[in-house]
Amino acid sequence: MKNLSKFQMILLVIFGALAISGILIFALFVGQGTSNTVGSITVWGTLDQGAFSTVIRQASENTGELSGVVYEQKDAATYDAELTNALANGQGPDIFLMREDQAMKNVGKVYVIPYAILSESEFEATFAVAATPFLTAGGIEAIPLNVDPLVLYWNRDLLASAGRTLPPQYWDEVIPMATYVVDGSKELNASAVTLRDQAGTIKKSAIAFGEYQNISDAKDILAALILQAGGLITTKDSAGHIVSSLSQKATKGAQATVNALRFYTGFADPSRDIYSWNRSLPDARAAFAAGDVGLYVGHASEESLIRQMNPNLNFFVAALPQIRGSDYSEGTAHVYGFAISRTSRNPTGAQTAAYLLASPELSKNLSIALGIPSAQISVLQAALQNTKTKAYENLQIKASHDQAIALSAITARAWVDPDPQETDTIFRAMIENTVSGALRIEDAIQRADQELGHVLGL
Repeated sequence: MKNLSKFQMILLVIFGALAISGILIFALFVGQGTSNTVGSITVWGTLDQGAFSTVIRQASENTGELSGVVYEQKDAATYDAELTNALANGQGPDIFLMREDQAMKNVGKVYVIPYAILSESEFEATFAVAATPFLTAGGIEAIPLNVDPLVLYWNRDLLASAGRTLPPQYWDEVIPMATYVVDGSKELNASAVTLRDQAGTIKKSAIAFGEYQNISDAKDILAALILQAGGLITTKDSAGHIVSSLSQKATKGAQATVNALRFYTGFADPSRDIYSWNRSLPDARAAFAAGDVGLYVGHASEESLIRQMNPNLNFFVAALPQIRGSDYSEGTAHVYGFAISRTSRNPTGAQTAAYLLASPELSKNLSIALGIPSAQISVLQAALQNTKTKAYENLQIKASHDQAIALSAITARAWVDPDPQETDTIFRAMIENTVSGALRIEDAIQRADQELGHVLGL
């Protein structure tokens, strides 16, 4: 672990202590009121059916406690509507998987676990910080299962052609990689990955940044850049209400949003030397899988999809680049948690089942099966510690891969999103108004801030 930064070493010490207390806390609460079985429990979610069925079956064979638990995978495109309709008719599941950006919107659908059962401090000692949107004034909306952080996928061959054997650690390193060369004139900038022909058409791209419609993670990427720059998207006011913070007048937060949006959209500006992307190009993930993009920012869960799209692609996974000189490292993540339905006919059994499924052992097994990191600090800490013993080159590659994902999950933050569909629209307009020149950056941010406030009911 000699390559860890001072910040990362501090994390190991802090989270090592918290992980031990977290395991004890979780064992205590899982043990309260459990019997040989939790009874009949139905769980809905959009994650893989096979992974859940296998882990639940194995757990049932070992202890019998989850023998009555059945998981049903739902179509992500219709999940929200199907869940809403089922709960309204009293026919919904006992537990449903909920992402952190649905927490504020779905608060009326769930049984909020009181802090008397699991305190806020105990929750924070057990689960990754990105799970905090599940914390409300009255209790916990969902028991976290997985953290799906943004990571950097990098094409080893394309970067090698630019003389790089390692991915960028800082965003300023991406600039020379994106400063284009004309096809056939590589000697003009040996470190460039972006390649354009004589007509200015992009043939190879250093990074898929700048647009919205063909970058599926655009909102999450821009949110990460804003947070890294010291800005906020939503925050609590003095009365404890969630308010919009995209345009924080007279604070550094406003400039942080400006800097983040300017950096992101700069790669889609044809007048800039770093112009590397536009909306006429294919979907960013597909372009990366085809070997036409050097750097692709996406969630950890996308790795298996990329490998399926092109099994021969020579790519690795690294942590998200940071701002040089920053005292801390961070990104963003989605968190999946088990929410107890208000209409459950077996709320006690559902609560116990949620604790068991999200416990260190089962969340680790589900993490492996799903390809998404566990939300348990103890499991993430163990993934970091296991890298100490990796010796041979192939194991070192695997170690750096696991380490990058574990650290990304630990350092990721999540912001309170009032309605992901509404905020998707807001972020899209903010990006596209900037790229098209329809609005000045400051005006695009101001409009987005007002629209976000409207969604929040302000």
